[in-house]
Amino acid sequence: MQLKRYLLRGSARLSAYIDNDQPLAAAGNKVAMVLAGNVPFYPLYVVGLAGSEGMPYLLMTLLVFPFFLAVPAISRRHPRLGRVTLSLAGLGNTVFCTWLLGENSGTELFLIPCITLASLLFSAGERPLMLVLAALPLGAYVWLHGHYGIPPYRYADDGYRALLSMNAISVGTLSIFLGIVFSGVAATRSLEPDRRGKLSY
Repeated sequence: MQLKRYLLRGSARLSAYIDNDQPLAAAGNKVAMVLAGNVPFYPLYVVGLAGSEGMPYLLMTLLVFPFFLAVPAISRRHPRLGRVTLSLAGLGNTVFCTWLLGENSGTELFLIPCITLASLLFSAGERPLMLVLAALPLGAYVWLHGHYGIPPYRYADDGYRALLSMNAISVGTLSIFLGIVFSGVAATRSLEPDRRGKLSY
């Protein structure tokens, strides 16, 4: 019973931390918390698939954790800045992990959901900002692909094949998750009264 009480209390606090009056900020907060929750496990996935020899370098992937975790706090004071922070943190993490693990690992594929996320985080009135942030991952691919150099630790070929498969599946799963989260925002907006007081569908 005591454990259940602590879990319920923790869940309530997390929900309150994620909550935001602006639907896009609230959706971004939810995505940020899911990404933050996945960060500590990513080195374990790599170890399980490719071996533990590169663990000292894998721990560097935890550096992005505070940025994802801080997004709801930033959004509470500056909703737009919180969404920008999430977009840049995702891009920075993707570029960093591609350098760290090597292009053969497939982490560069996460540039695709980075583009999708930046495209979904901003309203029509914020289109210039959205276009800039959505173009950054594409620019990163154009400028950096093939130029990351030799990673700090090189895994065996079969390890890279396993990592590529894992990252490809993760990219697909994340893309579906983004669709689920932001379709909820679209549904909320479709039920908001228009200027004539009627519901818009």
